[in-house]
Amino acid sequence: MTRKNMTKTPRSPRRRVEFIVEDAPGRDIAIAGSFNGWACDRKMVDKNGDGVYRCIMQLEPGTYEYKFVVDGEWKLDERNPNFAPNDLGTLNSILVVEEKK
Repeated sequence: MTRKNMTKTPRSPRRRVEFIVEDAPGRDIAIAGSFNGWACDRKMVDKNGDGVYRCIMQLEPGTYEYKFVVDGEWKLDERNPNFAPNDLGTLNSILVVEEKK
């Protein structure tokens, strides 16, 4: 058996991104976007029971579209002024993750 010379393509280091949404305590809130195939399985947590839900992700540099899913209803990130139209005739929030300098 011969061993081929294998080189790894360098990946950009991931960046820590924290998403925050404020709503009534006790809600079921998830985040979905282009970073996870729009799956609604990434739950946000309200650790203090004060209605401040958080989710931390490690994302590679790039531009992502996302929305919060609050009790099954898709919502823009009100803290983020950047958004773009989508194929459904609504808007998605836009996140740009930059490379570390």
